[in-house]
Amino acid sequence: MTSPPTSDPSATEGKLANSKDALPRHVAIIMDGNNRWARARGLSGVRGHHAGVEAVRATIRRAAERGVETLTLFAFSSENWKRPRAEISALMELFLLALKREVTKLHANGIRLSVIGDLSAFSESIRKHIARAEAKTRDNTRLHLVIAANYGGHWDLARAARRLGERVAAGELDPSLIDEAAFADELSLADVPSVDLCIRTSGEQRISNFVLWELAYAELHFTPCLWPDFDAEAFDLALDDFQRRQRRFGMTDEQIEAQQGA
Repeated sequence: MTSPPTSDPSATEGKLANSKDALPRHVAIIMDGNNRWARARGLSGVRGHHAGVEAVRATIRRAAERGVETLTLFAFSSENWKRPRAEISALMELFLLALKREVTKLHANGIRLSVIGDLSAFSESIRKHIARAEAKTRDNTRLHLVIAANYGGHWDLARAARRLGERVAAGELDPSLIDEAAFADELSLADVPSVDLCIRTSGEQRISNFVLWELAYAELHFTPCLWPDFDAEAFDLALDDFQRRQRRFGMTDEQIEAQQGA
């Protein structure tokens, strides 16, 4: 079942999120700027993606150290297939290499790995390594790392609607029972809290079809830092920014103040 915050984030998260010292339970990051980082150094775009892997490692380490519950990284969107064929091929090789090399480290550090998105477009080898990685790390509880690969928010919403429609057609579900919670239960992130903080690097200020439903009440943090330069300090700055925000979830300032004093 979906956790309550998905359909009503104020129900269980409001008090915590508005506490001055509160940290986000779920951080989602749009990792952007690998190609620009490489071009600025006269390197190929592929070199930029390789450099971005170290930023991924640093971010995972810092998220675990700070006690973040779920970290979702936008690694490859459904629109990224439009990129040059050589770059896509290199990205697939890098993805497979990371699955082979990094999973043992994640497991040793108590990190659970999940991959969301339309995996049917990936090679059989990649799909097998994803399944093995998810099975190996399933019981880890220190941090839940979610990688969004061949993922798009529109795809996720359409798939959820189709699944509900199939259940209705099969006589398993009364249409009158379809509400926000029922819909959220069919989404890729049904088993994690809603996103509290979404970070986008490289100076772009858009969410680019990323976990659209889960971003409904998220705080947005945009940084000019290109992804390969994103490190523990940059992550901490984003958390500091989050802690300065007042999250209302539709409530008034007076209600928030009363809630904090309770």
